[in-house]
Amino acid sequence: MAASTILFRFTSKLFSVFLLFTAVTTNENTTSYNLNTTVFGYENVTYDVMDNYTSTQPTEFDSTTPTPSSSSTEETARPTLPTEPLPVSGSLLTPVTNVDSLCPCDQHKDVCDINCCCDRECGEEVALFTGCSVDTVSGNKQLCSRDVASYSLRSTIDGYSELQSSVRKETNYDVFCIQTQNRVDGLSHPSPALPTDRNFDWLFKQFTSFIFGSEENSGQVSTAEPQSSGYQYGDVMGTAGGTGQRGTFWLPAPGVSADCVDKSPAAFLQDQSSRCSRRVVLEQDCGALSALNMDTYTNIQLFAGKNEDAAVLPVEVASVILQSVDGTQTELQISGGENLNPVLLNPTLCANVVLKVISVIKYNPAGEMVNVTVSLVLGFVREAALPLEQEFHITFVQEEREEVAVHYSGNPGYVVGLPLVTGTRTADGIARSINPGDTLSLLHSAEDQDCLQGPHQRSPVLFGLDSVSGCTLRLEDAANCSLIFQVLLDVLRGPNYPQYVASFGNSPLDYPLDWVPIKSNFNPGEAQGCSIPLSLHLEIEWTKYGSLVNPQAHIVSIKEVIQTNITSVALLSGSSNTLPITSSVAFIPVSAAALPGYRATPTINTKLPFDFFFPFV
Repeated sequence: MAASTILFRFTSKLFSVFLLFTAVTTNENTTSYNLNTTVFGYENVTYDVMDNYTSTQPTEFDSTTPTPSSSSTEETARPTLPTEPLPVSGSLLTPVTNVDSLCPCDQHKDVCDINCCCDRECGEEVALFTGCSVDTVSGNKQLCSRDVASYSLRSTIDGYSELQSSVRKETNYDVFCIQTQNRVDGLSHPSPALPTDRNFDWLFKQFTSFIFGSEENSGQVSTAEPQSSGYQYGDVMGTAGGTGQRGTFWLPAPGVSADCVDKSPAAFLQDQSSRCSRRVVLEQDCGALSALNMDTYTNIQLFAGKNEDAAVLPVEVASVILQSVDGTQTELQISGGENLNPVLLNPTLCANVVLKVISVIKYNPAGEMVNVTVSLVLGFVREAALPLEQEFHITFVQEEREEVAVHYSGNPGYVVGLPLVTGTRTADGIARSINPGDTLSLLHSAEDQDCLQGPHQRSPVLFGLDSVSGCTLRLEDAANCSLIFQVLLDVLRGPNYPQYVASFGNSPLDYPLDWVPIKSNFNPGEAQGCSIPLSLHLEIEWTKYGSLVNPQAHIVSIKEVIQTNITSVALLSGSSNTLPITSSVAFIPVSAAALPGYRATPTINTKLPFDFFFPFV
């Protein structure tokens, strides 16, 4: 807490009024952004100093000396006055930290942040700035007078940017602004050396009792919580070197320009994606530059936590995809004996160059890393395609718990807009994936999507929603029909193509009769000549099941229709060099119309006695 004395004086011809009061403010150091303005708190003041010590210098408004207490109890409670009393300032001193040295947009250490005009690491990069992300940096707005640092750019004759900065004084005309404070320094607490051994216990009791609670009131001493061994959000992850020294896990990212900056740290729980370029000379850098070698991104060991005794996790290679010169990608089956180091095939072509790195870090609720995997895309680089462009992605996934929720699409009938429930037939019944994404899916519509250049984005088939999507096949890629045939079929069907679809949204797995098989009219053995699949169409028939008041959607049958070419591929495309490949789904209602019905006329089964009409009959 701090005490700030504000004086109001109003004079007139007949009388004058002198008003003196005390306002209590909290000791805080806050940062707020309002129109690119950063505010730093200045409220560091000494609490109730004038009640205990003689003022070393008179203030502008009053000078107070303590009155000795007449009570013996009070004398024993208060400590003896020190020989050198604590200094008290009667005016606002110069802050320890100047506003021209504060920079809220400086987020990367030892690296120039783009368009951050107050970043001291920016030198020649300022010429490429397009504007200042932070225009002004000012002091506390509650002060009557504060410093304001301004930054702006102006264009030179050559068209480059030149930085202009200035520091000026601004006056706050608010009635409740702070003019003077009884504090020692600007942006920090008084020095710990000021209290003496004679008054420390009394000062400690005075300044902590109203914050944490005194021992007389609470009866217990608060203990600090043990520090967690796991990472927290935003922590820089550490790597283990060969000699046991702790390093930093880097994720290359672009700096001021598009060039890659390798010394960019990766923060915990912050998913990042970056794309940058490298200027390389193939004859010199193909086998020598570490950024092109996959070992740079796989031969890494990370500390599971931030403690020194944390476990060390090696990076596991999840997959390696080889990309050809024309962009076709093929997944490599890793056996452990392959040599995938960059190789210079000729002066203008380098093979096995890292083009894309995807890192997936799995962590537990305690903030400790459990598993680290990396997937890479290796390809060819031509001298004509320089500079080299690389992509880097890092994703954090929380470790799954033992109890995993199984997602359904209705209870019992399907709900419009939810994915179909699919599975495969086993000896024990039906097996299905707990991942909602592992279901019947179609290609996700995208502009200029190549059928042979993956990975392809897919969308699940949603009940009741018809959709059409597809991709484009270039004819020069269709030379090998047998290879293209299977590749296109896998692209249209998707990975883990299911065999059965649940008739209801919550069909049980142990009742196979409640699952509908996917029928297909396609037989790969009947294909003759250069035959490739041109389209895949799913016809799903469904009906309303149950009462008319609350009918439930029920799938009756599902059929897969694959159309192939009956003529040559060149005749199908005509003059165009591309061929469209489509996939679609249609939901067909087959419910019978409800007919009004009536109950049958009741029959009366009666028997009259034989003499009922006697004597008339």
